[in-house]
Amino acid sequence: MINPRHILALLSALALVPSHAIADISTEFEKLARTLREAAIFKVDPPVATKPSSLSSRFAWKKNIVTTVFWVGEKPTRNNPVPNHKSSWDTRWVYNFGGFDNPDPSARRNYLPKKFTPRQNPFYVALPYNDVTKGKTKPEAPKVIPWFRDAFQKPGTSVCKGRWVAIRHNNRIVFAQWEDCGPFRTDHWQYVFGNERPRANLNQGAGLDVSPAVRDYLGMKGKDVCDWKFVDAREVPNGPWTQYGDNNTFVLKKRGNNLHVADRNNARSFR
Repeated sequence: MINPRHILALLSALALVPSHAIADISTEFEKLARTLREAAIFKVDPPVATKPSSLSSRFAWKKNIVTTVFWVGEKPTRNNPVPNHKSSWDTRWVYNFGGFDNPDPSARRNYLPKKFTPRQNPFYVALPYNDVTKGKTKPEAPKVIPWFRDAFQKPGTSVCKGRWVAIRHNNRIVFAQWEDCGPFRTDHWQYVFGNERPRANLNQGAGLDVSPAVRDYLGMKGKDVCDWKFVDAREVPNGPWTQYGDNNTFVLKKRGNNLHVADRNNARSFR
């Protein structure tokens, strides 16, 4: 804590300092403040020790799922033919995110791209189901989505976008928000909400796409195997995934803004 006596002493000293020297002090102070701001933005949080047993059994773990990495602004490739300048739910994804979420480790620092602070949660995933098509809610959605009744707002508005998931790899667990649909499919509700396995595709039957931030936190390879499950917002512990983003449940709650529709059913039960 800053001691008031130190402030008074500093003000008294400044009265005896020439104006040009005060300008130099001001410049150095601005540099220090900028450094402190950057240090806060890029602070590395210690790993969060979350035990699988601490998560509710409302949703089951989907185990040994081939997991690939994707990112906002990704260009199409042979094994990923759909570009990611927009998502299934956001036609201006790159703009709203704040830029290209460069996956190159040399272009990243502490789960964030070095060049900018994302305007959306950098911890995001894609799953192969979309509850909306051509501006309409799919007919099976009310029957297969467990939280549909609690989260439904109006026809054509997704109740999946922004939903929290836990991803487990080598005894580490990370939390992220569902922000896109894939890999490859947008209709496989039998896997996403049921007991089926992911269907065959060009990426060895991959059933989960994760962001570079998720990859880095878990220490994944480019393609790996993970477990994942849906979680309620009240189960999500503090961590780097709760700190950034206009779409982030916890950032919205701190600001006093309306929560995303996918988490309104938990509004009274999480911090």
